[in-house]
Amino acid sequence: MSRVAPDGTSFDLTGPPDAPVVALIHGLGLARGVWNGLLAGLQTKYRVLNYDLYGHGHSAPSAQTTSLTVYSDQLAGLMDHLAIQRGSVIGFSIGDMINRRFAMDHGARVQSLVILNSPHARGANAQQAVEARALAARDQGAFATFDAALERWFTPAALAVGGSAPARVREWRVQCDAQSYEQAAWVLAHGVRELTTPARPINAPTLVMTCENDSGSTPAMSNAITVEIPGARTNIVPHLRHLGMMEDPSAFGGPILQFLEGLD
Repeated sequence: MSRVAPDGTSFDLTGPPDAPVVALIHGLGLARGVWNGLLAGLQTKYRVLNYDLYGHGHSAPSAQTTSLTVYSDQLAGLMDHLAIQRGSVIGFSIGDMINRRFAMDHGARVQSLVILNSPHARGANAQQAVEARALAARDQGAFATFDAALERWFTPAALAVGGSAPARVREWRVQCDAQSYEQAAWVLAHGVRELTTPARPINAPTLVMTCENDSGSTPAMSNAITVEIPGARTNIVPHLRHLGMMEDPSAFGGPILQFLEGLD
C-alpha cells in the first residue's frame, strides 16, 4: 500500500528490509508505475524506494516553484523520513537530471547512479524545440504536444498494436497537477545547463543507458555524460525509442542488475 511523507510525497518501499537501497525517479508527466516492468527483478535483492515527483502520480504539488534542486531535496527529505542514509539512485529522463543534481548536492548519500535516457547538452535547434514544448505546456496545457510525444517515445510497432503502455502514459499525464507539469517541463528544458560540465564533479559509480533511436536523449548525449563522470560506462539499447524500458523491460533490467550486483 502506498505511503505518504510529510511533504505530500507518495511512495512505496518494497524488498528485503536489510537490503541495499535503490531509489527510482520517473520522468516528466509520468508516475512511479513506469518502473513496474523492472520492479520484480530489483525487489528480490534490493530495498526499492519508488516515489512520485511533486504534482505527479499521487504526490502533492511542491510548496515552492520546482527546480532540479527542489526535486533533489525531495528525495533527500524522503530518505530522511525513512532513515535511509545512502543508496543507489536510478533515474529516467528528467529523473536522471534529478539524480545527477542529487549526486552534486548530497554526494555522500549516493552509492551509485543509473542514468536512463537522459537529455544533456542539446545543441541550439534541439534546445529551441524543447523550450517551445515547455511554452506550449504553459500556454495550452499538458496535452499540447502529447500525441507527437508518443511518436518520439514508442516505436511505430508498439503504437500500431495499440498496447497498454501508451494508454498508461496518457493516464499518468491526466493525473499530473497542471502547474506542476508546466514547471517540470521548464526544468526539463533548462536544467541541462547546470549539469553540463558540472561545477561539482560526480564521482559515484555510474551506468548510463539510452536507446538507439531516442531523439531527445541520444546516444551521443549518453556518451557525453559518460565522459564527464570518471569511470562511468555506457550501454546503448538497439532499435527502441525514449520509453524503451516500457516496451522491453528486460533490455534494461539485465544490465542494471549486473551493474548493481557488481557494487556488492
